[in-house]
Amino acid sequence: MRRFKPPYPPEFKARIIELVRAGRTLTSLEKEFDVNNMTIRNWVRQAELDSGQRTDGLTTEEKQELARLRKENARLREERDILEKAAAWFAQEAVGTHKKRSDS
Repeated sequence: MRRFKPPYPPEFKARIIELVRAGRTLTSLEKEFDVNNMTIRNWVRQAELDSGQRTDGLTTEEKQELARLRKENARLREERDILEKAAAWFAQEAVGTHKKRSDS
């Protein structure tokens, strides 16, 4: 069973990234700070993307905007679906109302 670890504080991540850039090996940092080797690699990669040293991925800001836009898109689709259903219901009610009046 996996144990849950809360997210690392940004200051901690920044310190680990500094140590990597200063020449410390991932293995030594993994042992000293109990952080997975791949996690450290990902932090360094993301820091390089954010600083413009790499261009083969999204920056943190771009990821946040993408997440916000996806959430907004899902909300807009839900609203559209609700409006379509409401329009269909009102159209059916209008047709039903006309029949009742013509039968009177």
